[in-house]
Amino acid sequence: METLRVLVVDDETGMRLAVARVLNTYAVRPDESDEHAVNFTVDTAETGEAALEMMAAATPDILLLDMKLPGMSGLDVLREIRERRIETLTVMITAYATLETAIEATKRGAHDFLPKPFTPEDLRVAIRRVVRHLAVQREARRLAEEKRQVRFQFITVLGHELKAPLAAVEGYLQILKDGSAGNDPAVVGRIVDRALVRTEGMRKLIVDLLNMTRIESGRKRRDLAPADLREAAVAAIETAAPAAAARGIAIHLEAPERAPLVADRGELDIIFNNLISNAVKYNREHGRVTIAVDRADGLWRLRVSDTGIGLAPEDAQRLFQDFVRIKNEQTRTIPGTGLGLSIVKKLAQLYGGDASVDSQPGAGSTFTVTLKG
Repeated sequence: METLRVLVVDDETGMRLAVARVLNTYAVRPDESDEHAVNFTVDTAETGEAALEMMAAATPDILLLDMKLPGMSGLDVLREIRERRIETLTVMITAYATLETAIEATKRGAHDFLPKPFTPEDLRVAIRRVVRHLAVQREARRLAEEKRQVRFQFITVLGHELKAPLAAVEGYLQILKDGSAGNDPAVVGRIVDRALVRTEGMRKLIVDLLNMTRIESGRKRRDLAPADLREAAVAAIETAAPAAAARGIAIHLEAPERAPLVADRGELDIIFNNLISNAVKYNREHGRVTIAVDRADGLWRLRVSDTGIGLAPEDAQRLFQDFVRIKNEQTRTIPGTGLGLSIVKKLAQLYGGDASVDSQPGAGSTFTVTLKG
């Protein structure tokens, strides 16, 4: 149970004691569905000057502030709170508030008003409103901090992922500039090819990042139309064929003659291209990739199996997270952004489906994507 600090500032002793008596036995849930209630500890002050001294020592969560006080008025206290940037929610207590004073108090930071005379229930209602506002305020701060942390992690990872290829390209250009590569066209060509491989990796990272952010923000433009999963699979196989042929990897498709789905064809291409290119990249020499498309229980199921290096169970659990790449002796030379499978899962969820993997080290992997439709 959380305890909030309340400071009651009123020159009437009876009023201070009455408020303290009500709040000391009161508990409120910030939200009706919230199981955790909030209770209160109450401090009191009879002047604005005393209240400011107490707030300098410990800031209350809620301030119940009388408008008319000996010495500093409630408005004066509000002004000081604002100038000192004390973060508390203030409820003004007054029997004589005019429209002008209410407007002025609001401008100076008053959150709510409680007119005298008030009943214990009036007090509880006012406090309940403040507590719920505090809960919303705290959640907003939590989300803002989470957003800052995500942005920091994103920039950190992006900088790390771009640092190595940029350094490599810079090194290749320096070799060409200082002439240490000589005049042999074959040597120069190999250096240029290596630089192009690095720039292609950076280009793919940027494309993957754009896809991911568009999907997560809901701003990805989608062109939904009748499509065919078999046709998308065939197109992805043709794209992966040169890399597969270079390593003697056979690709086999098992799919019905027609596999219709209302979808964005570009999204289907992203799904198949990621799954099939990964199955080729992480396969063994002269291995095999099998793509199976079937339908059951209102879902299309896409399965891409390989005879590659496989995954440990703990690695498989992390594989669909952003920027996750499994790094070991077998994978350290294989290029990738760590975003492809994360994007595949996000796209599958747009279709009411999901993505999963079944894998064993040394025994290959089977990636399964389900799409509703």
